[in-house]
Amino acid sequence: MRRSFVLTLAAPAFATLALAQPPAAPTTPPAPPAQTGAPAAQENAVAATVNGESITLTEVDTLLKNTLPLTPLTVAQKRQMRIEVLSDIIDDLLLRQFLRKNGPKVDPAEIDAQLKAFGDKLKKDGKSLADFFKETGQTEAQVRESWTTAMQLTGYVKLNTTEEQLKAYFNANKDYFDHVEVKVQHVVLRVSKNATAVERAAAKEKLEAIRAEIAAGKLDFATAAKKNSHCPSAPNGGDIGYIARKGGLVDEAFAKAAFVMKPNELSGVVETDFGLHILQVTDRKPGTPNTYEKSVTEVLDAYSDDFRTELIAKLRKQGQIQITVP
Repeated sequence: MRRSFVLTLAAPAFATLALAQPPAAPTTPPAPPAQTGAPAAQENAVAATVNGESITLTEVDTLLKNTLPLTPLTVAQKRQMRIEVLSDIIDDLLLRQFLRKNGPKVDPAEIDAQLKAFGDKLKKDGKSLADFFKETGQTEAQVRESWTTAMQLTGYVKLNTTEEQLKAYFNANKDYFDHVEVKVQHVVLRVSKNATAVERAAAKEKLEAIRAEIAAGKLDFATAAKKNSHCPSAPNGGDIGYIARKGGLVDEAFAKAAFVMKPNELSGVVETDFGLHILQVTDRKPGTPNTYEKSVTEVLDAYSDDFRTELIAKLRKQGQIQITVP
């Protein structure tokens, strides 16, 4: 699934439409949002067109309304949040379009079995599938589509990946499969994906100045984070706790930088989709040595995750995407 590291004062994290691998006993699956409660004119407003398929503004706002912060937003802030949620929806649509043409067929009976298993699990908690659909704003059709796409992706990866590739991936990501963790604190300056080169350069210059003060001993890291970081972790001195090499709410570039650092080392400026960061690792847990044979399922899941990210990046370059969000 796509991993989001949304670091913003407006909202700690957006819900994403990432496609999770449906397990034997399914967990809550993400799916495209239901279109409800919008005025007729807005229901038909197009937020983006992806290879000829439209994404409506209602789809974006339905997902967004459950993630909006309590703090009032300016018109510009709301538009930016719409754009970021829309980006996830575009990624999902690109993947579905690709798998419709190239993915293996999924027997509807498999989805029936997944729903039944999930329904049985909900019953143990005193809930029903109907309750789940209502609480999450999804329809059964949307859940079926989400799980079908996830199963198609897994099937496609299996058909197009050799065991040698998976073993090589395991060896290249031993920290993750050994469950090594590092404790990280950071300072982030939020920079929009659509920021100009001048805006990005100004943010980088400011962050480098902060880093220089920390490196010179004129400013401790925690104080720097409290004063400057655009992250909910700022009041805690930028401490986000222990992170794994992959997974959770951690951007790949962020995790990659953290895991090559020694304890108390200060990073250079690290750029992610969500801004510019300086990092400091304060502790490292060694984990437990693992083998490929014991981790086959976990390796396939993680490999599929990265495969999806790389595929979507490629599809974005090849696709015809027009964003018209107001």
